[in-house]
Amino acid sequence: MNNEKTNPPLNYETRGEGYPLIVLHALATDHRSMMAWMEPLFEQRPGWKRIYVDIPAHGRSPVEPWMKTSDDLLSVLLDGLRAILPDNERFALMGMSFGGYMAQGIWRAEHRRADGLCLLAPALHRKTRTLPERSVPVRDEALLAELDPEVRAAFETLATVQSRANWELFREEWQPGRPLADRAFLSSEWRTQGYHFQCDPIPEDSRFPQPTLFLLGRQDAICGYKDHFRVLESFPRATYAILDGAGHLLQIEQRELVQHHVGLWLDTVARDTC
Repeated sequence: MNNEKTNPPLNYETRGEGYPLIVLHALATDHRSMMAWMEPLFEQRPGWKRIYVDIPAHGRSPVEPWMKTSDDLLSVLLDGLRAILPDNERFALMGMSFGGYMAQGIWRAEHRRADGLCLLAPALHRKTRTLPERSVPVRDEALLAELDPEVRAAFETLATVQSRANWELFREEWQPGRPLADRAFLSSEWRTQGYHFQCDPIPEDSRFPQPTLFLLGRQDAICGYKDHFRVLESFPRATYAILDGAGHLLQIEQRELVQHHVGLWLDTVARDTC
């Protein structure tokens, strides 16, 4: 039997030319969920090469049988990104939710050539999360009754503002990647035994002086917002924004605010790297 560990191909889509920005999506969708709302930010910001990556077990980035943990997923991401970017090329990094957790792992490994970090509703290296009480201020019962039960369950789980406008964005941007997710892997022992890295990617004694943005939903009952202040001292140039009227899908529920803050972060990184 051949037990050699071979890395599966890493799928990604590139837009634009210039300074690299690596973008990682959330769990159980694919890179298109990030591309849809981010691309308008670059209409007036030339000089950025956006690299939208499918995390292994998502989109068209498969997993191999030897891959059991998030450390395994991270090793494939790191090898893939090192192949995409030359060793001396600098970059900025963005991740959402589980993609934000993977981004922290990349950041820890490659922070010496990374110029900025943006995290949207990120998971942290904590097995217990401090979460606000679940709140659903808007719930369109007529809309929910129209939806396929499986899709409805996903939308209800992720969305705080369950309006028709938000459903349409979810359908156009988030839903297309969901059927491509490797459900067998995501529901395997990985979820209970392999989700967390062996080591905290943001240890207490770490200091990362690059421009950093934390965007958090005030009503996010999946990843919360309170725990993120525990890593504040590791990022002396961090901006924290807690958005009211937003749960875990903050880029859908508070799009203009998210785009505003991300745009400011992009401009800061660009100014620092000129």
